[in-house]
Amino acid sequence: MPKFWIGSREYPSKKAAQEAVRDVLYGYSVGSIVDQEEDHLLLLDLLDLHEEADAKIGVGVESFVIAPPLQGPYPGFEVVRTDGTRIDFSYLACLKPPSYRQQVSSAMRVEVKDDVSAYFTSRVAANTLVSDESGSVLDITDTHVSYYRGPSFAEIAAAFATEAGGWDAIELTTSSDPGRGKFTDRALAERWRKHHGEHAVLGLLSSQENLRRPRP
Repeated sequence: MPKFWIGSREYPSKKAAQEAVRDVLYGYSVGSIVDQEEDHLLLLDLLDLHEEADAKIGVGVESFVIAPPLQGPYPGFEVVRTDGTRIDFSYLACLKPPSYRQQVSSAMRVEVKDDVSAYFTSRVAANTLVSDESGSVLDITDTHVSYYRGPSFAEIAAAFATEAGGWDAIELTTSSDPGRGKFTDRALAERWRKHHGEHAVLGLLSSQENLRRPRP
C-alpha cells in the first residue's frame, strides 16, 4: 500500500493519515481552539495540501477551531486568521492527490533545502541567533527560517515557473514519496536555485512567531 505524507509526517497509507487528522478533529470539543502544538502544526501542513491553500491561509494562521457541522452530523475545521477573519476548510479536500503544481512546488523546496539550511548555519556561526521580528534571543532547537520579510516562497516559485514556461514545463524525476521528486533538468534546477537566492529574503523567527505568519 502506498505511503502518504502530510508535511514531513509519513503514514503507511492515506487511510492512516486520515485517521490521524480525525483524531485531532474529535479530540477537541466543538468551538474549542486546537491548542496542542503538534496538532496545530499537523493542521498547518494539512492546509498546505489544499488546492486553495493560499486563499484559505490569507494573511496568516492564528489558530484552528473545531467548527460545528455546516450540514449533517459531523464537525469540521475552521481557520482563524491573524486579522481575525475566519474560513472553514475540508480536511478530505486536503487529502486528495497533489496537483502537478503542488508536486513541482514541493520539488522546488527540496532543491533549495541545502541553501536554506546553510543560511541557518551561517546565523549560528555569526552568533546572531535572534528573532528578526522581536529581537529576542532564540533557542537553537526552537528556531525557524522564514520568508516573512520579502516575497513568500509561493510567490518566488510562481515567478520562476512563469519564466520556465509554466508549471507543466518543469519535469520531475519519479519518486516513491509523492511530491518529493527533483528536477529532471539539472541545469534548470541550478537556474531555480539562483533565482531563489536572488529573491528570497530569509530571516529567523521563534516557532510561535512563525506559526502566526503566512505559510512561506
